[in-house]
Amino acid sequence: MSAAEWRQKCEAEWGLQGAPMPDDADWKSVYEAKPLGRNLLKNPAPIGFSKDTPPPEPEFPSAPPRGPPRFQPEGDFAGWTTNTEVLPYDTSGIPPGVVVCGLPRYSWFTLEQVVDLKAEGLWDELLDKFQPEIVIQDWYEESQLHDYIYQLHVKLLAADKTTVISEHTAEPKENRSVYSHNWMEVSHVFSGYGPGVRFVHFQHKLKNSFLNDFFPTRFTGSSVIVKPLKSSRDTDIRHLLNLKASDAGAHEPDPEGSTTSADCAHSISSHC
Repeated sequence: MSAAEWRQKCEAEWGLQGAPMPDDADWKSVYEAKPLGRNLLKNPAPIGFSKDTPPPEPEFPSAPPRGPPRFQPEGDFAGWTTNTEVLPYDTSGIPPGVVVCGLPRYSWFTLEQVVDLKAEGLWDELLDKFQPEIVIQDWYEESQLHDYIYQLHVKLLAADKTTVISEHTAEPKENRSVYSHNWMEVSHVFSGYGPGVRFVHFQHKLKNSFLNDFFPTRFTGSSVIVKPLKSSRDTDIRHLLNLKASDAGAHEPDPEGSTTSADCAHSISSHC
């Protein structure tokens, strides 16, 4: 195929009509890289769980395991940069004079990746002028270990990997008044972020605890996906209307009394 034919193939497959597609680009390599519509994160489920299967219930051994305290979950974390921060004991809720035999020791387990958008096959003109939507999604376990067990921080970086062009942070508070143990979705859509984006820095933190045994907060299905959708005011309005329609439908009673997807999972979404 000629270079022009590879260019047309990319344009047709991803619906990029109207997007800047310079003639001097290697469109065969772009097509083979398939940078649009796929997850650009490596190893998105390193602990080995799927959001389509409920998280396992915690196990309580009959006797405490021997050995030093543990603060990091087991898994294959290839592709991730990881860090563990052990937190001081939290004694804020203990009344004066009360003797406590044991307190949980909490820790943050941090995982991060930096996605090189050009290395994945995207090109300058698309990122600077078309500014396709960059969709972030993550799923974490309702471990109910603490009021705050999960943090997400995503930054769109310039070519120097330092300048932040846009960013999003989420730190949901858990509802521990009732027992719930599902996967919790967190998502965000970057749009209209401006020219110059070349990297995506994805970071999330999971809180674990240790009291006689190790109790983790698991995660799965982390993703960074660039979609062939141009950022526009009309797109934002349609997204908000869809969210409002979804919220209205979620409050309508189910005439059959059956369980809906809203009963089995929760989500925190944003769009900007």
